[in-house]
Amino acid sequence: MFKKSIKLSSFVLIICLLNLLFFHFPFLTFTLDNLDYTSASGLFFMFTLTILVITANFFVFYLLFFLSPLAGRILTSLFFIVNSIAVYFVNTYSAIIDESMIGNVINTNLEESSAFFSFKLIIYLVFFGILPSIWICKTKIKRESTKFFFKCSGINLLLIVILVVANASQVLWIDKHSKVLGGLAMPWSYMVNIPRFYIHKHQENVKEILLPDAKITNKEKSVVVLVIGESGRSQNFSLYGYEKNTNPLLSKTDNVYHFNATSCATYTTATVKCILEHENTGKLYEILPNYLDRNGVEVIWRTTNWGEPPVHIANYLKAEDLKPNCEGVGCDYDEILLSGLKEQILKSDKDKILVILHSSTSHGPTYSTKYPPQFEVFKPVCHSVELAQCSQEELINAYDNTIVYTDYLLHQVIEDLKQLKGFHSSMIYVSDHGESLGEKNLYMHGVPMSIAPKEQYQIPFIVWVSDPAKQLKPNEALTQNHVFHSIMNFLSIQSPIYNEDLNIYKY
Repeated sequence: MFKKSIKLSSFVLIICLLNLLFFHFPFLTFTLDNLDYTSASGLFFMFTLTILVITANFFVFYLLFFLSPLAGRILTSLFFIVNSIAVYFVNTYSAIIDESMIGNVINTNLEESSAFFSFKLIIYLVFFGILPSIWICKTKIKRESTKFFFKCSGINLLLIVILVVANASQVLWIDKHSKVLGGLAMPWSYMVNIPRFYIHKHQENVKEILLPDAKITNKEKSVVVLVIGESGRSQNFSLYGYEKNTNPLLSKTDNVYHFNATSCATYTTATVKCILEHENTGKLYEILPNYLDRNGVEVIWRTTNWGEPPVHIANYLKAEDLKPNCEGVGCDYDEILLSGLKEQILKSDKDKILVILHSSTSHGPTYSTKYPPQFEVFKPVCHSVELAQCSQEELINAYDNTIVYTDYLLHQVIEDLKQLKGFHSSMIYVSDHGESLGEKNLYMHGVPMSIAPKEQYQIPFIVWVSDPAKQLKPNEALTQNHVFHSIMNFLSIQSPIYNEDLNIYKY
């Protein structure tokens, strides 16, 4: 099959048709779902959009192969391999390969990425990536004259212009859906968004902008434990009215309050930054742990997760740092964050202490691996990374068990704080974002906020206080920015950037 040579233009056209067939089904499906294809104009637009995808890719690939057949083979083979992986995630998890998703991929650690490994992924990689790449590399190409190249390219470019002009009336529709369409067009979704991600990353402040100096106004011993949850959605917490008892401990604990809240985004890096900054900006201002540490507060950060902005404190501890002094089954899960915590707090010689626990308890897709066996309260559970292969009951049961485990962890934090005699204590739990569990055929998170379902941004905001007299404002709806200013208030820290409107405590 590799002995017979094929004309360059025909070879490139086949590549473009394979690219459409293998990798643009989600693109075309989205178009059909959001277009009135029963009308003549809608049907015409659908047809011309399909031709436009082929011709646009043909123009680029034809130019690439004409200039350098070797570079064309290498890059196109690479495109097919990466496309096969990308379209697996699009089809399996309804992902959109936009700039934020690129950031998620780049910032994902090895342990987390290995959870997505499946036999289905291998099938995609082999049949849509490796086998076409072998054909691309082995097929003999018959060179074409420069004259033919310019003639063919000119006709192709003219066809593109005609197709664009013919669909001028659809400009508003294209503009409305451009982000999703761009995130589903292979390979341009990641080819465009990877440079965009690094450009924006480079544009961020290399050194964080310092906030005005703060002042501790009293010597009362106070401690706040901020628990940053992972992928917790409020609708699966029984505190928020969920029919299954996923909060058996917190529901019986005194001085526990819960508020409706929304996240700033649907992915970890953006939302953790939002939780830790004094206001939403595109700039890197000094975040809460760095700010308080610089102004005399004892700050402790413990994490089994990732994605936070740069943290510049001495007491930054990952799971591997806590492991040597931890005993028991819980040390393989997020309980490790509590190992020796009470003792570490008591060792501090400072009056004001902030502890941040960045957990990973409800991170998918392997929800059933995120809690110890004794917390598998709801059965049967989903054990597959291909969430669509599980029943809705199995998937939700596995996720709900992570909420039961979260309930236990928060209760343990409260019990530890109760034993700190002489301290005014508070615990704040806020999730980074929510999670989709098959609703509207969406899974996990990361959908752009402009089109994200409520499951991905409605989050729990749970507060406990040691002093019953320490009342909270009757807030109806909170944002993640309330965290910064509420902690400032509780620890009695005065600052020009403090915003009382974003404080949850009454005094």
